[in-house]
Amino acid sequence: MAHFNIPIFIPHSGCPFQCIFCNQHKITAMDHIAGDDEIQDTIAIALRTLPDDRDVETAFFGGSFTAIDKGRQKHYLDLVKPYLDAGVIQGIRISTRPDFIDREGLDLLLEAGVTTIELGVQSLDDQVLTASGRGYKSERVFQAVELLRQYPFQVGIQLMIGLPQDHPAADIETTVKTIGLKPDMVRIYPTLVIAETPLARLYQAGRYKPLTLQEAVKTSMEMYLRFQQAGIRVIRLGLHADEELIQGNNILAGPFHPSFGELVQQEIYKEQAALLLKDLHRRDQNIKKIKVYVNRRDISKLTGHRRSNILYWQQAFGLESITIEPAEGAARDSISICDEGSVSTAAAITRSEFIRTYLLTDDL
Repeated sequence: MAHFNIPIFIPHSGCPFQCIFCNQHKITAMDHIAGDDEIQDTIAIALRTLPDDRDVETAFFGGSFTAIDKGRQKHYLDLVKPYLDAGVIQGIRISTRPDFIDREGLDLLLEAGVTTIELGVQSLDDQVLTASGRGYKSERVFQAVELLRQYPFQVGIQLMIGLPQDHPAADIETTVKTIGLKPDMVRIYPTLVIAETPLARLYQAGRYKPLTLQEAVKTSMEMYLRFQQAGIRVIRLGLHADEELIQGNNILAGPFHPSFGELVQQEIYKEQAALLLKDLHRRDQNIKKIKVYVNRRDISKLTGHRRSNILYWQQAFGLESITIEPAEGAARDSISICDEGSVSTAAAITRSEFIRTYLLTDDL
């Protein structure tokens, strides 16, 4: 059954802090908070477009929901209640800060039908949190998740890479600590320099250097593989490509790409196939033409943007030609390789096998 979120944006609602990277009005392309009629219209219109076989949550994004006055929280949640009672929506998702999680608030959310709570954690490195103006230490995150686990909520963790004082080793350490929290899902966002933010002023003064696109892809891949190995879903890679965010001068710098998640997946397939090719090349350097087989739905990820992965493998392993073909019945995320003149598979690797080998090598 497919899952769908119906997003309701409440930019900056409840948030008492100005984090260094944040300008919710620019990010969500909204300058006002949705009114009651608008919220209900948004839900009704969305429901008419969704398939019958579905699981739906109304998702309040853009603000720190639990930092809003509790009366106003209840008002928002009551707007969704008729749809919950009718069974056309299965739950409510909210995003909030870890330092605004308490038992009284969670009792209210549970009673109102909230099913998923996403925490804007960003990092579990205290230096990064301080430099980013988050207003809490990593210990507060651990306390919040411990309390959340006493309730039946699904728990999500939102992380950012490339924040001030951040570096790849800190991102991996944050990943390891996040895995220890055992969230149900994770989002990974590369830091962008958004106009009219404190980070924009640092960037313009030459005091902040954003990640390159390749650096962001590489770090996100390293994190993604660790989460995948731990059985934790990564439900988003990269900021949603809102039309107004792209068209204006809102993004001053940083690793933005409208298909960032696809780039990360392509990088994973590049490295996964390279591991096979390295072994094949070591055994027989005379092989110059190969065929690569994957599930039909994985072909674009394997090929890479503008055949970039194929070009990389050809150059790295001295191959004259690489033919990509669908393998009927092949498991997702698995790759098989054979000599073009052979009918038998020379080598094959599943995603779990690749992760074990890659991370072992990466950690040495």
